[in-house]
Amino acid sequence: MTHAEGFRVSYLGFAYMSPDHHEHTIAVPAICAGVGLHTGQRVRLSVRPAQAGAGIVFVRTDITDRDNRVPARADLVTQTRLGTVITNAAGVSVSTIEHLMAALSALGVDNAQIELDGPEVPIMDGSSLPFVQLLDQAGFRRQFLPQSFIEILKPVTVIEGDKRASLLPCDRFEMHFEIDFDSAVIGHQEVDLVVTEQSFRTELAAARTFGFIEGVEALRAAGLARGGSMDNAVVIDGDRVLNAEGLRFVDEFVRHKALDAIGDLYVLGMPLLGRFEGIRAGHGLNNAVVRELLSQPEAYRVVTRAPSLQQAG
Repeated sequence: MTHAEGFRVSYLGFAYMSPDHHEHTIAVPAICAGVGLHTGQRVRLSVRPAQAGAGIVFVRTDITDRDNRVPARADLVTQTRLGTVITNAAGVSVSTIEHLMAALSALGVDNAQIELDGPEVPIMDGSSLPFVQLLDQAGFRRQFLPQSFIEILKPVTVIEGDKRASLLPCDRFEMHFEIDFDSAVIGHQEVDLVVTEQSFRTELAAARTFGFIEGVEALRAAGLARGGSMDNAVVIDGDRVLNAEGLRFVDEFVRHKALDAIGDLYVLGMPLLGRFEGIRAGHGLNNAVVRELLSQPEAYRVVTRAPSLQQAG
């Protein structure tokens, strides 16, 4: 099944992201390695080209006795505590996909096969920057299929207490995110931007995940954050940041939340034409608003820019 299968498709002329409006994959394979944030397990990851219409598919090369392919789709998201986990029908899962997914989304990669020899995408430095560099190393290749987008037609909102996630009509991809933490280091922060490849590269990609030192032991007791360190996260202790190098942005925390949301939204399987607003939202609410959108066929449509014969040549 292709990543666009099952959606209503119409054709529209507009300029967004890819200037030639075709799908893209990477040009050559690229490899990285690192530890999983939560498992602490060392993982080797390879990003490989995929055929047009394939979407983003993870492949667990360490599993050979059953289906080891896990498409990055909204209906396969099975867990969202401190990261996004996808699981196929055979019970094979891949966790912490969001930072890589954000890079794939922002750099316009529609189709790729992600091979890894463990259960979790390596955390690298805690941001999307290493994955941006990996994709740049691989290069990009135009494919023959016209690129499709999910266009938001009606507002869709999910609310949980004082947390909210919304998808709103917009003719481009916009992101608004707000966070509030009872911490002198963070406090209230918000970011609002048009999401393009360039804005992602300069404003969001380098923003790292973060956590509080007092919560680390509880997380590890729960089987989480076993690979976490100041090499791959901003660590906060009271009113100070413990990392010797400090912050990459004064508002790095909310920028990282926006990065996470971009990755979480890409399980839609195609770029978004709409505005996302997250108020104290996390992976769970991000996924909830995606599922709510897909449950309301009247709230969205898939639009495709049909390339001319000259373009397609």
